[in-house]
Amino acid sequence: MHYTVANQELEKRLPAGVELDLYEGTAWLGLVPFMMSGVMRRPFPDMPYFSAFPELNLRTYVVVDGKPGVWFFSLDAHSYPIVIGGRALYNLPYHYAQQKLSKLTDGHEFQSQRKSDSVSFHARYRPTAKEFFAIPGTFEHWATERYCLYSMSGDRELQRVDVHHVAWPLQSAEVEIFSNDIIDATGIPVSSDIPRCHYSRGVHVVSYEKQSCGEKVDMSV
Repeated sequence: MHYTVANQELEKRLPAGVELDLYEGTAWLGLVPFMMSGVMRRPFPDMPYFSAFPELNLRTYVVVDGKPGVWFFSLDAHSYPIVIGGRALYNLPYHYAQQKLSKLTDGHEFQSQRKSDSVSFHARYRPTAKEFFAIPGTFEHWATERYCLYSMSGDRELQRVDVHHVAWPLQSAEVEIFSNDIIDATGIPVSSDIPRCHYSRGVHVVSYEKQSCGEKVDMSV
């Protein structure tokens, strides 16, 4: 689900050195529920509870030194190891949440409630059209074909984690939202327009070691 946001609302929440990426002059906030599976540092085998879990992330799109990527405002996951590791290793704003992803006849139902403050999300969604691969220049390609994420270390150093995957197979989707506190919890006001919604059956993803993007930056934004 992608919502339009006033550019300045996101720009003021980004550190120096991180430029907000726009599509046709507009900023976007993405809310993405999904299932992770087969998560492991290879060649080690999958581990119960660590390797498969639901997750829900809230992100926007940015550019650093000409390289487009993703900036996360929150990541909720039903896995303590992932939450602890994501915070410690990648300095990402992870939260532990009780979550359930259920397969329905024609789609999925996703439920999430954060343990620390009861921030919740509950929705049903289903694909509504044939699968396609996004064409360069379209919104779908701009929003999904990104191959790194950025974060800020504890000592104010900008970091990048590169990822690799094939193009996302996409479908238009229909979403029925029963509760959604995730965006409100950040204080980011989104437009009242109906969000753009897409579904994907998923891809295999490989991530790499984090690396520094340069000098320490000023966080007084």
